[in-house]
Amino acid sequence: MPGIPNRIEHRTLTETRDLLDSGEVSSEELTRSALDRISALDKELGIFCYVNADGALQAARESDHRRSEGTALSPLDGIPMSLKDVLITAGVRTTCGSKHLENFVPPFDGTVPRKLTEAGAVLLGKTNCDEFAMGSSTENSAWGPSRNPWNPNYVPGGSSGGSAAAVAAGMGSYSLGTDTGGSVRQPASLCGVTGLKPTYGRVSRFGLVAFASSLDQIGPFTRTAEDAAHVLKVIAGHDPNDSTSQQVEVPDYVQALGNADRSLRGLKVGVPREFWGAGLQPEVAQEVRAAIQILSMLGAELHDISLPHTEYALSAYYIIAPAEASSNLARYDGMKYGYRAPGEGNSIESMLATRDFGFGDEVKRRIMLGTYALSAGYYEAFYKKAQQVRTLIAKDYSDAFNEVDVIVGPTSPTVAFRIGEKTDDPLAMYLNDVYTVPANLAGIPGVSIPCGFAEGLPIGLQFLGRHFDEVTLLRVAHVYQSATDWHKRTPDLRVENLT
Repeated sequence: MPGIPNRIEHRTLTETRDLLDSGEVSSEELTRSALDRISALDKELGIFCYVNADGALQAARESDHRRSEGTALSPLDGIPMSLKDVLITAGVRTTCGSKHLENFVPPFDGTVPRKLTEAGAVLLGKTNCDEFAMGSSTENSAWGPSRNPWNPNYVPGGSSGGSAAAVAAGMGSYSLGTDTGGSVRQPASLCGVTGLKPTYGRVSRFGLVAFASSLDQIGPFTRTAEDAAHVLKVIAGHDPNDSTSQQVEVPDYVQALGNADRSLRGLKVGVPREFWGAGLQPEVAQEVRAAIQILSMLGAELHDISLPHTEYALSAYYIIAPAEASSNLARYDGMKYGYRAPGEGNSIESMLATRDFGFGDEVKRRIMLGTYALSAGYYEAFYKKAQQVRTLIAKDYSDAFNEVDVIVGPTSPTVAFRIGEKTDDPLAMYLNDVYTVPANLAGIPGVSIPCGFAEGLPIGLQFLGRHFDEVTLLRVAHVYQSATDWHKRTPDLRVENLT
């Protein structure tokens, strides 16, 4: 069983902030340590697709200067972090894991990167991801796969696998990813870290390169729920640049956790019958059920509930998401920006050659699926029906939250699988999202936290909550983590162990 180290690279965000406040360590020292770790380990792990060394050190020095004058910008000031490579960053390459955007350097920041910069965050670099966030394993990147820090022969999950692996590997205190069908929560589960998907509309999507616009949401990877509260406090809020951003009050998530007691007395926790079917690895089921019993010991009331349309969620998702992707990716035609295939010919031939070379197999697959679902004669049979199922799934959750405060279950049906194990079987790959896609279809928040191990690999426990009630989700996760130590365990990462 992995140990519980006390090294600086595995300190929580909160602990790191305290070290900075006390003067025991400087932001520049933290940043150099993280960059050295990336340099030593990332050749084997493939977590970063761009390292912002000079920019990070400059930001760290500026943070140290502010702190010396007592003008730190926020609790995140001076703390090294990373961003999934689908978030637009001014002057820092953003590729979306695709040949199409290999040399794209944005002229502006997206809202979330801008908010983090204004809070004093130190950007270590951009993390690897499945191309245009399409995948569950981070094997679909044009820059090669990322590897799981717990065992480099296994995937870290996806599509935000690089971001999850960065936190697990101690390469920064936190990272940002995106969750379209589970792409924050599933890799958090497979890498043994905390991953939060906020309510759709809680965090601005302006500057997020779109995969499926009605499903995408930006969320943090951290070591603890408390750390996630710090990050969410900074990135949440209405943004006039994003028409789907909601004008809803942003609570002080950190203060809410500080005011919470260490029990769950009176909290009603729903356990869906549909989350324990075929395909769930027995060891995962055992550890998740054990975690649920701990919730009961902490005072929670367990309620058996049903989400009757869960079995249709995956099918609906894999019609809606590819349909939106087909529309969003139509702009990559080689005419205006991005990669353009060499050679002469008319515009149609040029576009076909550009898209054939610029997109990987999984992106092509989803574009074709989505285009087919939206085509004349099939729209009513597929896309419209999928949207109707989406409405039923949202109603299932709305009805359930009339009875319970949160819903609990597995995050992923299995622990991490071997690299290459499912690349030739897309349907098997898609099944990794079976417990996560319903939350995206319903637009509700969810969080995954570590709750055990099987075969030496982490297992994730998922909590789902009411719209805009991240406070309750974070509180439940925080209380559970206060009573257990799964989130404190870290992989034994040494160069000799990776080769």
